[in-house]
Amino acid sequence: MGKSAAFKNDIQELIFFGTAIPGIAQNHASPATVYWLSLHVTDPTAGNQATGEVSYPGYGRVAVVRTTSGWEVVDNVAGLLNNVDFPECTGAASLSAAYAGIGTSETGTGYLMLVGALNPAIAISLGTTPRIGDTSTITEI
Repeated sequence: MGKSAAFKNDIQELIFFGTAIPGIAQNHASPATVYWLSLHVTDPTAGNQATGEVSYPGYGRVAVVRTTSGWEVVDNVAGLLNNVDFPECTGAASLSAAYAGIGTSETGTGYLMLVGALNPAIAISLGTTPRIGDTSTITEI
């Protein structure tokens, strides 16, 4: 069974802004205020935030606020409002981030909520600052 356009939009707003859906879903008394973006070499869908996550000297997940200043929802599609820069690669590395994840933990296995394929993929090597830019797309898997 499919979802109505209004409900799809409401679900996105619940996830990214913490907006309640009256009579169906209320925001928790102490909701998450940020989500942590992660980069992945392989599809982490069946795992957690650490599954297939990139590993390079200097890497760390990046926080994005869970409000309308961090995200936008337009026609049932959520997106980042600003470029997201990951820490610079400070050592020898040669890899490609083909996926992005949105989870609840800054480090460790964490709860992975959403996964998407990055377009374009991000090439990472010594001296690069990986970026999910305003022209990048993340297609939900």
